[in-house]
Amino acid sequence: MEKVILGIDPGTLVMGYGLIAVDNKKARLLTMGVLKLSAKKDSYERLHLIHQKISNLVNEYKPDSFAIEAPFFGKNVQSMLKLGRAQGVAIAAAMMAGLSVMEYSPKTVKQTITGNGNADKEQVWKMLQYILSFEGRPEYLDATDGVAVALCHHYQKSSIGGTLTPGKKGTKKTKDAWADFLTQNPGRVG
Repeated sequence: MEKVILGIDPGTLVMGYGLIAVDNKKARLLTMGVLKLSAKKDSYERLHLIHQKISNLVNEYKPDSFAIEAPFFGKNVQSMLKLGRAQGVAIAAAMMAGLSVMEYSPKTVKQTITGNGNADKEQVWKMLQYILSFEGRPEYLDATDGVAVALCHHYQKSSIGGTLTPGKKGTKKTKDAWADFLTQNPGRVG
């Protein structure tokens, strides 16, 4: 049975989203895009628009689960507060629709998709193009970041789940994890 995953890269000015469908552990891209929010709008109006967009995506695509990137910790407290609010509104919209919610750190998403926790947006986009076989580069790579979050969720919940996040309780050592990953996913690396 096909499962649909909605992935979100939260932002206060640009929120990336991606939806993938997974059937028999094979993922395909349904859609990706961004919600661009004007800096001139009141911050509460932007939060309302984020909630509205998530609700619309849920109504249109009927995802089975929701994954969101956790805010990274920066030095600017005001930016962190605003990003946390945007993330909270997105999570609330998903939960109101009855979706299960999972949160992944930016490093975990990058590590899971590219094998490098410090990969840049371009590397993530290129790997997603390879894995999901889509053409073109979106105007905003926040869109592919949303797809990456959704695909990360799929991989974390699949049979290889956990092996790509060394250091967490119950995971294998890095060397064993990569050997298992390469054996189970020969088409992802090359």
